[in-house]
Amino acid sequence: MAKLIDGWEVVIGLEIHTQLNTNSKIFSGSSTTFGQDPNTQASLVDLAMPGVLPVLNKAVVDLAVRFGLGIDAYIDKASVFARKNYFYPDSPKGYQISQMDNPIVGLGHVDIQLEDGTVKRIGVTRAHLEEDAGKSLHEDFAGMTGIDLNRAGTPLLEIVSEPDMRSVEEAVAYVKTIHTLVRWLGISDGNMAEGSFRCDCNVSLRRPGNEFGTRCELKNINSFRFIEKAINVEIERQMDILESGGKITQETRLFDPNKMETRSMRSKEEANDYRYFPDPDLLPVIISDEQIEAIRAELPELPKARRERFVSEHQLSEYDAHVLTGSRELADFYEAVVVAAGGAKQAKLAANWVMGEFSAALNKANLEITDSPISAEQLGGMIARIVDNTISGKIAKQVFGFMWESNGQSADAIIAEKGLKQETDTGAIEAIIKEVLAANEKMVEEYKSGKEKAFNGLVGQVMKASRGKANPAQVNELMKKLIG
Repeated sequence: MAKLIDGWEVVIGLEIHTQLNTNSKIFSGSSTTFGQDPNTQASLVDLAMPGVLPVLNKAVVDLAVRFGLGIDAYIDKASVFARKNYFYPDSPKGYQISQMDNPIVGLGHVDIQLEDGTVKRIGVTRAHLEEDAGKSLHEDFAGMTGIDLNRAGTPLLEIVSEPDMRSVEEAVAYVKTIHTLVRWLGISDGNMAEGSFRCDCNVSLRRPGNEFGTRCELKNINSFRFIEKAINVEIERQMDILESGGKITQETRLFDPNKMETRSMRSKEEANDYRYFPDPDLLPVIISDEQIEAIRAELPELPKARRERFVSEHQLSEYDAHVLTGSRELADFYEAVVVAAGGAKQAKLAANWVMGEFSAALNKANLEITDSPISAEQLGGMIARIVDNTISGKIAKQVFGFMWESNGQSADAIIAEKGLKQETDTGAIEAIIKEVLAANEKMVEEYKSGKEKAFNGLVGQVMKASRGKANPAQVNELMKKLIG
């Protein structure tokens, strides 16, 4: 049952625009490299000069099909491009080439997992190909606006959800799931700061059981945090209007994170306002069964399947499996660590190290996993030294720190160089224990009288005397034997 807010049910549908990973644009040979000087990557086609014709980039079709297969969607074998007519100052043609009828990807779905472990299926209505507009520049032009057309014609896949989300938490989980998926499939870098992945949020309220309310669209939001804040702000705005007897006007709104408010941008257009008609310069896109099956054969193991395998084969919890499949790079890294650590028997220990010490070090250094100074094989090799009792878990943290600082020196080399090998000689450990017991007779008596903390204190004294090198399990066993 949907969670209500003061008796109102929230209804959310999302439209995600993700830039596809191609070297050239959707209808021209211009480069898609980010961050170049303004208007240096805009050809005559992108500038809409008279007499030029668009030519479809086959790679964008393959990437769209790849996404469709990733969400178990219907693939339309005969999709059509249309002209969507509207004025944008940074769109030279006066229309956008997009898809209306017969989008390349039809009905599909994704499963989202919420913080409490609940799994919910969200329908995907469609995903269609289109070209991006340019960019208006205001900062460097006093009283004027500059136009950069480098983005004009950049290939986009617009992913349209069903209005199946009933909370902000579900909306954010859905966006994160799609973001993970497009990167996992390799169809987009998902870089939100560079505009490669952005979201329009359609928000409305209704009383439970009633028809959908009038929706407002929050345009072009490019961070998970802002999506959460924008929807919350819009819910409050609509609730205030409805509870005071007013009506919601269907419109497109912008979110201002500084003022924490949404403001009207324009009235919301319907499809007929755009005067869609088939683009006469582009033929229908015909996709063969052979092409679809060839793309399917190249798909990686999908996040859901990998999570299920981590639970069944590696005996991980649902939570651990979910974290470790947060990105394909992380999942690949983890599996390589497991192999180097000694196989599936060490899967949980490997998971603890990857999610704990390793991820914390990455976050502290603000590094991506691909830039880690420690390889999966090196981390797995260090874990193998814990397993064979060469080092203890506590010493392993020291070894890890040295490995990180040395830019990936092996655990074996560091253990030998720093003299960190764990002491497992029974005679040597017994000698240390006897010295500690002789020096702490009062703590011994306290332990004998039933105070467990005294025993832990004695163990601590032994570990300190051995400079952390004594095997903790042996210390516990021998201590109890010697005390009697």
